[in-house]
Amino acid sequence: MTDHARGGGTVELLEYADFQCPYCRDAVPSLNRVLDRLDGRVRLVFRHFPVTTKHPRAQKAAEAAEAAGAQGRFWEMHDALFAAPRDALEDDDLVRYATEIGLDVARFEEELRSGAHAAAVAEDRARGEADGVTGTPAFFVAGERHKGFYDVEALVDALEDAGA
Repeated sequence: MTDHARGGGTVELLEYADFQCPYCRDAVPSLNRVLDRLDGRVRLVFRHFPVTTKHPRAQKAAEAAEAAGAQGRFWEMHDALFAAPRDALEDDDLVRYATEIGLDVARFEEELRSGAHAAAVAEDRARGEADGVTGTPAFFVAGERHKGFYDVEALVDALEDAGA
């Protein structure tokens, strides 16, 4: 399994998230500001943790992000999914986002239909469970569970303490 990462730093900020989770959506601007503020010192890693008991479309949205990733566009789909209304994650919506970010839509639709990326999403979820994750968003700074707030200042402080 290959993690999806942005930023070139040596200190890792790992996030387990669910595309239908309002708290994960709210965290995106903070994470972007953290990356900007600690430019080049932090590597943000994203792993899927769909909480399907509360968010029935989270699994399919995660598979859509993986399908986009197979075409080199994971982060574009990530951003599109979190920018979309929480209830706009039906298959037609996912195809629209794929079109908007310039994917090979026929390939995307086939991979979504066949569940080609379900195992990758399940692997991320299993890794999260092994790490003690029970809900989203969940953050780890340099391999240690971040138990505090996940606003910009709290994350910057934790990352700086970890050597970013």
